[in-house]
Amino acid sequence: MSWFSIAVAVLAQMPADGVAQVKKVDQLVPALQKLATDPEVIRAVREQNARRVSPGTIREQDTAWMATPALTPFKERLLNSACSRVLNRHRAKLGRVIAEAFAMDNQGALVGSTRRTSDYWQGDEEKFQVPFTQGTQLREKPFFDESSQSFVIQVSFPVRDGGRTIGALSVGISLMDL
Repeated sequence: MSWFSIAVAVLAQMPADGVAQVKKVDQLVPALQKLATDPEVIRAVREQNARRVSPGTIREQDTAWMATPALTPFKERLLNSACSRVLNRHRAKLGRVIAEAFAMDNQGALVGSTRRTSDYWQGDEEKFQVPFTQGTQLREKPFFDESSQSFVIQVSFPVRDGGRTIGALSVGISLMDL
């Protein structure tokens, strides 16, 4: 199959009314912000930050994560973590509209996730950098997300402990399920 054929097939799945979809995303933002302010998410991010994992170790974990699509013991521990369970509870309340949600520590490493992401370290991506360094929400443009296999808009939030930003949280909203 050529790249053109793939692109046409992918674009055929896009929702027809993008403006209406974006408005629906805006209406979801207050509910999504609750994920970033959940005390259990904040506690999990704080605890991971306290471990002070070196950037070299995080990069090694990221390389191992990306090396196989299989569910490795490392991935399984993360997906079964307390933070992941909390995110999955929120996802269940919000329904299929949430393609994925994941929390990141102060270096952009995953703390918890509702599904396997394509990589472990998010520190080089805007979904981590903007909420963490600027302390503001980021809403990305719609795109096809490989890890969730759906068209999404990712909305990312700072995770704060008191007034201090300690991590970030990103939620992929399925445009097909809005």
